Amino acid sequence: MRKVSFAEFGGPDVLRLVDAEEPHAGPGQVRIAVRAAGVNPVDWRIREGQMQKVSPIELPAGVGQDASGVVDEVGEGVEGVGIGDHVFGEGTDTYAEFAVLSAWARMPEGLTFEEAAGYPSVMETALRIIRETGIRPGQTLLVSGASGGVGSAVLQIARDRGITVIGTAGAANQDYLRGLGAVATTYDEGWVERVRRLGRVDAALDLAGSGVIRELVELTGDPRKVVSIADLEAPEFGARFSGVAGSMPEALAEAVGLITRGKLHIPVEKSYTLAEAAAAHIDSQAGHTRGRRVVTV
Repeated sequence: MRKVSFAEFGGPDVLRLVDAEEPHAGPGQVRIAVRAAGVNPVDWRIREGQMQKVSPIELPAGVGQDASGVVDEVGEGVEGVGIGDHVFGEGTDTYAEFAVLSAWARMPEGLTFEEAAGYPSVMETALRIIRETGIRPGQTLLVSGASGGVGSAVLQIARDRGITVIGTAGAANQDYLRGLGAVATTYDEGWVERVRRLGRVDAALDLAGSGVIRELVELTGDPRKVVSIADLEAPEFGARFSGVAGSMPEALAEAVGLITRGKLHIPVEKSYTLAEAAAAHIDSQAGHTRGRRVVTV
């Protein structure tokens, strides 16, 4: 089979499309014929070697953790899913023609493979960080860098829970944020004062890592109410860096429920082929994403 791999840490140019042995489902796992794989910031952080102190890997290594596809192999002890089922979930080395998933759910009716591949990690992250802020219905959550995949999920989950969201993003994404139910403003000069004029902020999320932790702490008045998924220096200001994943099966179940009720939709901004994985990483690192990017097989 073909898969995307890298033999050394570095920039996007280290990615190679190679021939590899097919993986097989072990106990509690399923194998899928991959139709699409989600492109996440953690993918290129692993490729650059940023995660070695947290979760070391051996080289050469594959890329990707989110995917959707058709089940073609079921491991020992797995129940409730069979050959031919359309599923989405989390696994390893998902930029490939075949991948093994350790957590999955059946795809909701009407969801494309490309769309489904964009949900697993962003849903787990969004649910986790909303929980970590302690935000409650009737309160206001500020989301810095709100137009990407995690931000799109946070905005819709919060709206469903009765939480008001103020979202910051580039000028081109203001209407997108409003369409998801957020009070939108840009993150250029004067953004702090603009947010203040919008009212009280009870908690805040940093999704972009653009050096705004100090300002988020000022706006909330409590560093314990600020959570970042992108700034490792957040604890220096008393805020929390959230990097330890929670329950993927619970996140997938929540996603299925929200999608089925018409309360959640994360658009796919752009699709890439396996051979274009480097371009997908370049675009992901550049930011300014509206929704999700995926690699299709």
